[in-house]
Amino acid sequence: MKILAAMSGGVDSAVATARVVDAGHDVTGVHLALSQTPEAVRAGSRGCCTIEDARDARRAADILGIPFYVWDLAEQFREDVIDDFVSEYAAGRTPNPCLRCNEKIKFAAVLDRARALGFDAVVTGHHARLQIGEDGAPRLTRSVDEAKDQSYVLAVLTPEQLRYAMFPLGDTTKEQVRKEAAERGLSVADKPDSHDICFIANGDTMGFLRSQLGSQPGEIVDGDTGAVVGTHDGAYAYTIGQRKGLRLANPVNDGKPRYVLSIEPVQSRITVGTAEQLDVTTVVAKRPVWTHGEPPAFPWRGTVQMRAHGGLAEATAEVDADGRLIVGLLTPARGIAPGQAIVLYDGDEVVGSATIISASA
Repeated sequence: MKILAAMSGGVDSAVATARVVDAGHDVTGVHLALSQTPEAVRAGSRGCCTIEDARDARRAADILGIPFYVWDLAEQFREDVIDDFVSEYAAGRTPNPCLRCNEKIKFAAVLDRARALGFDAVVTGHHARLQIGEDGAPRLTRSVDEAKDQSYVLAVLTPEQLRYAMFPLGDTTKEQVRKEAAERGLSVADKPDSHDICFIANGDTMGFLRSQLGSQPGEIVDGDTGAVVGTHDGAYAYTIGQRKGLRLANPVNDGKPRYVLSIEPVQSRITVGTAEQLDVTTVVAKRPVWTHGEPPAFPWRGTVQMRAHGGLAEATAEVDADGRLIVGLLTPARGIAPGQAIVLYDGDEVVGSATIISASA
């Protein structure tokens, strides 16, 4: 097969590429230049798409003896991922930029271009397992390394996109990946993993949003009394369930810590309350994507994940007349934010995903 390997400059994509080369495929490496300041350097494990990452990817390709190119997708990344991130926060929602990047960049723009150039598949270093059944339907399942599993951020992909994807590392732990990289002489064997939001290299999400949206001061009010208990510089800097950084000026009578319950961007108002008031049992989500191409039989029962690093919750699900996914949680959950994805699992297998629009008790 003719394979395009997306090489980020990290250890995972380097080893994934090496494995498809070993398998005898005709492999070409490509590094995605997504940063509008590629001359910048990494800040430890923060940031990505720097000139350093491009050089690391090129060195790995040289060791593996494969052709290597750099594709400049910075403008599209800005439009589809960064601008979406900013607009979602401005609307009071909490987006997942990694999920959006997978959907819009790595498995839309890149895959479309790869197919147009005659490639049969795109390989990445994601930690997830993927098989195509005899019926042609994809089976996306969790990685054997639960701590590194990335099936949640891949669950947004359509069956057609998954048919042309390869994830060689799904059966391997991160420790084993690093060991294999060292044995292959890949210089990225000990390179730190990137984390947090790749285009906010200093980790200051609030500062980044303020630079994009400006100061939008407003009130923080108590959900029970309506009393003003603090002020803020922008509702966009908060997310449901947040406790830290509230800077409440007026103490509450019961002495309990307060959490963000709701965000009203038009009024620039944050409502806070107790941890117990965060409990939700019903989640409504839009635009469901079914991994097998068809929805499961309803009423459905299985487990759901509602945050990239969140745990699983037992749940039931239906689809209403408007095509929205209605999920009932068997045990109340907290901190469920609109804009995040909810992913349905049958055991370790991904059933589908949708974007959360509301959650209630």
